[in-house]
Amino acid sequence: MTALAAAHDTIGNPVANIAIFAVFVLITLCVVIRASRRNATATEFFTADRAFSGPQNGIAIAGDYLSAASFLGIAGAIAVYGYDGFLYSIGFLVAWLVALLLVAELIRNTGKFTMADVLSFRLRQRPVRLVAAISTLTVSLFYLLAQMAGAGGLVALLLNVKGRLGESIVIAAVGVLMIVYVLVGGMKGTTWVQIIKAVLLILGAAAMTVMVLAKFGMNFSDILGSAQSAVSHAITKGVANRNVLAPGAQYGGSTTSKINLLSLGLALVLGTAGLPHVLMRFYTVPTAKEARRSVVWAIGLIGAFYLFTLALGYGAAAMVGPDRILKAAGGQNSAAPLLAFQLGGVVLLGVISAVAFATILAVVAGLTITASTSFAHDIYASLIRRHQVTETEQVRVSRITAVVLGVFGIALGILANGQNVAFLVALAFAIAASANLPTILYSLYWPRFNTRGALWSMYGGLISTLVLIVFSPAVSGSKSAMIPGADFAWFPLSNPGIVSIPLAFLLGVVGTLSSPDRGDPELNAEMEVRSLTGIGAEKATAH
Repeated sequence: MTALAAAHDTIGNPVANIAIFAVFVLITLCVVIRASRRNATATEFFTADRAFSGPQNGIAIAGDYLSAASFLGIAGAIAVYGYDGFLYSIGFLVAWLVALLLVAELIRNTGKFTMADVLSFRLRQRPVRLVAAISTLTVSLFYLLAQMAGAGGLVALLLNVKGRLGESIVIAAVGVLMIVYVLVGGMKGTTWVQIIKAVLLILGAAAMTVMVLAKFGMNFSDILGSAQSAVSHAITKGVANRNVLAPGAQYGGSTTSKINLLSLGLALVLGTAGLPHVLMRFYTVPTAKEARRSVVWAIGLIGAFYLFTLALGYGAAAMVGPDRILKAAGGQNSAAPLLAFQLGGVVLLGVISAVAFATILAVVAGLTITASTSFAHDIYASLIRRHQVTETEQVRVSRITAVVLGVFGIALGILANGQNVAFLVALAFAIAASANLPTILYSLYWPRFNTRGALWSMYGGLISTLVLIVFSPAVSGSKSAMIPGADFAWFPLSNPGIVSIPLAFLLGVVGTLSSPDRGDPELNAEMEVRSLTGIGAEKATAH
């Protein structure tokens, strides 16, 4: 079967592929337009007027969380690296549990629109809102470039677009479409796109999993054996002779590689609890009870999907082969579409790729509206205009910000094109875990925590993570780097989480204890009551 796939210069039929894409885009645009009829106020545009039920929001959370990294990146990582690739699935799932148990409901009860509402609740508004907004914009941009890079490889593969210029044009087109979704639909339209996408993604992954199992007589052991055989016979340098059924294919060998794995795992497990676009989803439900119902639905759907990635990844290795995957446009990210082509030809390829495209669009729309909301609410309305601003003006500023972010996302996506999407998302997780999580936890659970601690923790975590990423092998010094021709990497790890996350926690403690500020006891008590009970959660949070 690998030989058969290799004989095709074009994957599927580009005309059929683009027709299926067009149908999906038209349907979702109609949904967005219908959902956006009431989008005038800040509450309607930013949080969909808190009108979604628990099950609806749970499905949307799954849609927001199951990004291109989950579908394209993890399937590709498992297809090439086996066991080590599946560690992404494990890390993402465990991370979700950490977020739910520690912060999700408390943040929903304490905030109104953004993460900064929570962090600045009992601290000094202006400096904390500023750093929270900067952190939100940075995390969103890193996450955004991962999705855009996935989009470039996917669409280039389907439309037989070759060369860096062609893929860059594709990324730009995806960025423009994403901007349209946000400008027209706001949070309500974005949420419905995420619900549609989550249903299609999970059903598509389930159908492909059943088809892969059917090819091997419903025997998962045969899939594993065939995958190992395909890898053993691969001719691509660095792939052949790996044992993809045991740890170490990607992160084995040197001590540096093993520490890199530990750093990656730390970033994945702790990152979700600091992702603004995921936490913001809890502001779209009317009550804390509905927030808890969201959690139940989200855990079930996300857990099921990550089990499917195991069959999809090893199935791609067995039926397509790592040589074919790595040579295709998009590299590792092409594993799932190539597997779909092997299983069901042009039609299944078009459908699954449209689902992957929906995945990218939904996530980038969610990221964009989160980042633009943070700028409009936290920087423009709170810092620049000092709350002397109308809701209509906030919405207009948010829309302008969405356009600017879209342009940045396009530029960064072009730069990161060809990188494994799951790996790129892990960098965003490292930033979120370093810059946001320590301050979130300290704000919710430590009454002594003060403004200096928050600023030291967030700025220290953000700056240290960015510096270590820039000077890591992820950016330069290796063939798979974002800038392959340069070499200014002095930090040996591709993911900086093992250094930056503990540093941010430590800076929060040192900053707090070195300041005489003990905060306002009344505000501390109010925040504790509100976070635990939800009483007063609908009120404005400016103090």
